[in-house]
Amino acid sequence: MIAHIQGKLVEKTPTEVVIDCNGVGYHINISLHTFSLLPNTDFIKLFTYLQIKEDAHSLFGFVEKSERELFKLLLSVSGIGASIARTMLSSLEPKQIIHAIGSADVGTIQSIKGIGNKTAQRVILDLKEKVLKIYDLDEISGAQHNINREESLSALEVLGYVRKNAEKVVDKIIKENAEATVETIIKQALKNL
Repeated sequence: MIAHIQGKLVEKTPTEVVIDCNGVGYHINISLHTFSLLPNTDFIKLFTYLQIKEDAHSLFGFVEKSERELFKLLLSVSGIGASIARTMLSSLEPKQIIHAIGSADVGTIQSIKGIGNKTAQRVILDLKEKVLKIYDLDEISGAQHNINREESLSALEVLGYVRKNAEKVVDKIIKENAEATVETIIKQALKNL
């Protein structure tokens, strides 16, 4: 309903701001991440999400549109309300949350205050596919594979193999087994070189 609010910043705390928009002061809940990104100017624009409940209408604001989208994704998980979603975005950077969900890192999500093991697993179960689709997360899982790939190739070069030939074999091994460790990659590569 309210996509963004632009106006004069009247009050600012780590958890909320008040923006004066043509004489109307909007009380907006924010995360610590948004607080850290607030500009030092009096005039600001926040992307917003309006939550309507029986007993309250709450406005949540975000400097980045991507943080608002992640907030909405988190709200879609059963057992996660606006305050827990905001705590998550205050405890970790949005990129860290996305990475944790994409790589099924229960420990990182569980490290957030108020989130137990079951909720952490539910977040991953409900959001992993969406996160991988939306954020095109080959890069998330790719980061670890690239490290394994580079270490394997370096080791094979030290053993005297030509990098170009080794790359083809290593890439094929990683494609067949995305979870392959450096040792596994090297052992299989030695059989195929």
